[in-house]
Amino acid sequence: MRYYTADRLITGDRGRCIRYGGVLVDGALVRWAGPDREVPRRLRRKSEHVELGPLTLLPGLVDSHVHLALDGAPGAMDRMRAASDDELYALMLRNAAELLSAGVTTARDLGAPGGLGVRVRDAIRSGLAPGPELVVSGAPLTKPDGHCWFMGGARDGEQALRQAVREQARAGVDVIKVMATGGALTRGSASWQAQFTERELAAIVDEATRAGLPVAAHAHGTEGIAACLRTGVHTIEHCSFLDASGAIIPDHGLILQLAANGVHVCPTISVRFTERWDRSDPRRLPALPALYRQGVPVVVGTDAGTDGAPHHAYVEGLIGMAWLGLPPAEILEAATSRAARALRVETLTGRIAAGLRADFIAVGGNPLHDVSALRALRLVVARGQEVRSRSEPPCANEWAQ
Repeated sequence: MRYYTADRLITGDRGRCIRYGGVLVDGALVRWAGPDREVPRRLRRKSEHVELGPLTLLPGLVDSHVHLALDGAPGAMDRMRAASDDELYALMLRNAAELLSAGVTTARDLGAPGGLGVRVRDAIRSGLAPGPELVVSGAPLTKPDGHCWFMGGARDGEQALRQAVREQARAGVDVIKVMATGGALTRGSASWQAQFTERELAAIVDEATRAGLPVAAHAHGTEGIAACLRTGVHTIEHCSFLDASGAIIPDHGLILQLAANGVHVCPTISVRFTERWDRSDPRRLPALPALYRQGVPVVVGTDAGTDGAPHHAYVEGLIGMAWLGLPPAEILEAATSRAARALRVETLTGRIAAGLRADFIAVGGNPLHDVSALRALRLVVARGQEVRSRSEPPCANEWAQ
């Protein structure tokens, strides 16, 4: 057993911070966590003590929306389309390791060609490669010539969509991804336009429910967001409220319904936002502040892999959420325990508590005061194993302190 202590311990329970806390790791699980003065003496005696000093321990981070088959540089989609399955598999393993080195111990991959997501997930779980625990979809369901059709999930009509859901369930996916609207990264696709009828969306949700799977829906335009709400999808990705002009116009009535129904929304704020936000143009302000003010359960996801959003830049998305007015405690909950609930893995991870996986990180400073403290990553523990220790030098792509 190994016993980690630090000046601060954030357990993931609604911003609770313990002064001088400890986490006792036994194999892959947390055996005990709490104030150091309360740790049972017999457990302390049996364990190796790792004193972290003036750091903060907190749950491993969750990225609810990534694309491991994309490399995060301009033109990522074109390179993915030109790559072989073997090349994409190698890229996905590399990107998974990069996420883990950034403190992300759980991630949801929402779209890769064929069965590559399942293959990568299983390789990591078997210990063949480093990476976060993965929740994976198959190829996103879309219209022929619709957004991301080239990943292999294009279907037309209710019966074909139901069959696609059944096929993906048999292949072992954890979630069904559907492109409810178009997307900017597919030529000829309009982000604000709905791609499916409400009956088609309802058929996807119904078939997924029969298979015991949740549905994550990519939705930018208001019409598509409303259809997702009415048909009972489990998470809405982006939820941008884009119109045909490219302006963001939140529908406050619809936002109130999202809050009332408790639908988790992943607004995919990433490093692209922190680098490119034009504060002088209010028409381009993300809908996140309106979602937060009305009580919609927001979770963190960065759309990592898409153009300009590398996998190592996870923390910059959290800093972007802070710029938009979310308090640090809200952001940390969205990045840990609430995200775990949205991904249906809250009985496994998302908090530091006895019986859960030993997934946690240590950072300099106090992220409950300033989320940029997460840039000062000093330790990553996943499934009880140190992925990165304090003695290691910063990795080449670590953001400057």
